[in-house]
Amino acid sequence: MHRRVVSLAVLAAIALPAAVGAAHGPPPEYLGARQVRTVSEDPADWTPHILDGEVHALAVVGETVVVGGDFTKVADSTLEQEYDRAHLFAFDLRTGAVLDFAPVIDGMVLSLAAGPGGTVFVGGPFEEVGDADVRGIARLDLATGGLVEGFDASINWGDVRGLAVSGGWLYLGGSFSAVNGVERLGLARLDALTGEVDPWFDPRLEAPEIGRVKVEDIAVSPEGDRLLAVGAFTRAGRARRVQAAMFDLTGDNPARAADWWTDAYVPLCREGFDTYVRAVDFSPDGEYLVIVTTGRLSGVDLTCDTAARFETYATGRVRPTWVNHTGGDSLYAVEIVGGAVYVGGHQRWLDNPYGMESAGPGAVERPGVAAIHPVTGMALPWNPTRSRGVGVRAFAITPLGLLVGSDTDELGREYHGRVGLFPRTD
Repeated sequence: MHRRVVSLAVLAAIALPAAVGAAHGPPPEYLGARQVRTVSEDPADWTPHILDGEVHALAVVGETVVVGGDFTKVADSTLEQEYDRAHLFAFDLRTGAVLDFAPVIDGMVLSLAAGPGGTVFVGGPFEEVGDADVRGIARLDLATGGLVEGFDASINWGDVRGLAVSGGWLYLGGSFSAVNGVERLGLARLDALTGEVDPWFDPRLEAPEIGRVKVEDIAVSPEGDRLLAVGAFTRAGRARRVQAAMFDLTGDNPARAADWWTDAYVPLCREGFDTYVRAVDFSPDGEYLVIVTTGRLSGVDLTCDTAARFETYATGRVRPTWVNHTGGDSLYAVEIVGGAVYVGGHQRWLDNPYGMESAGPGAVERPGVAAIHPVTGMALPWNPTRSRGVGVRAFAITPLGLLVGSDTDELGREYHGRVGLFPRTD
C-alpha cells in the first residue's frame, strides 16, 4: 500500500493561538467519581490464533467475529488445526471455531463494519475480491464469502481505513479522492444497500498545507446525530478544522462542519507525520468522545502520543476535558465501554506528561493495552499487559467482553496469536 508522508512543519506558521495543556483537572463535582468496572485481566482460552502478520480491524456481526489485516494463516485455539486465510477470516463468538468464511482478497484489510442481513463491509487498499474488480470497499455475505448482489461501490485509488454504518448510510474515510467516479476527498456517504454515493453529503475536506487529504478514522455517535472524522486535513468546506472535524448529521446540511472545533491538534509533533491522530470513539451515551494519537514526541502542552476526551455537544472552541500522556509512545486504538476508556498501542506508560521515552513523575506502567477512567482521565488499575510490537490496532466490544487485535502473540501473560478476548466480569 502506498502511504505518502508529508511534513507537518508548514502548520507551525498557521497554528492557532492557544496551545493545549495537559489535563485541566476534573471539576469539583467529578472528585467523587464512582469506581469503574473493567473487563477481566485474564483472556479467554478459546479464541483462535493468527500465526503471522497483523490485525488492523475487527467487527462483530451477530454471533460472528470478523478479523481483517495483513496475515495469511490462522489456527484453532489448541494450535492443532491450521487454516489458510489471507487478509480476512471469521470465527464463532461463543466457541472460537474458525468458520469457512474465506474470501479471496488481493490486499490487506484496514477497516470493517457490520452490515445488514448477515453481511460485513470491508475496506482497504485492495483492488480485487475473488474474480471481480472491486477497489477499496466491498460488502460480503458471511454465509458464502461472496460479494453481495446490488451493492456496487469502488474508490478511484488509495484506501478505505475508516467505516461506520448508521441510519441506512455507510460512511467511509480514507485516502481516496473519488467514489464511483464522484469526487469525494477522503470522506463519503453511501447508500448501505446499493453503494450509491449520497450527492448531498460532500464535506469538502482539504489539506493545502499538507498535500493530500487522508482520513485515518471516523466514528458516528450512538444516536446517529454526530460524525467525527480525524486525519490529515486542515479544512472542511469553509471552516478551519485541523485533524478533527465534527458534523451534525441532523442539520439542514449534514456535510457542513458543525460549530465544534479544537486547536488541540495544531501544535506539531515530530517532523514527518502528515497526521498524528489515529483513532476516535464515542461513549455509549454519546456525550463525549476520545481521540488517540501517535507523534513520537512528549510534552505537557502537547497532544502527541496521548488519549484526550472531548465533550460531544460543546460548541465553539472545544478544549480537551482531560489528556493522558504516554510519554512518547504511540496509541492506535480506543474503545469506550462499561464506563472505561480502553486504549491500545505500543505504549509503556500512562499518566506520564513529564516523561520523554522515560517514566516521569507519577507514571504508571501499562504495556500495550490499558484502561482510563472516563471522568478523571487517569489510568485505571486494570493492567493485563501484552507484548508491545507495533501495537494494538483494533478493539471491538461483544456481549462476552472486549476483543483486541494486534501484531504480537502475548496477551495477559499468555500466548494469544494477534487476537484475544478479555471477558466481562459482571
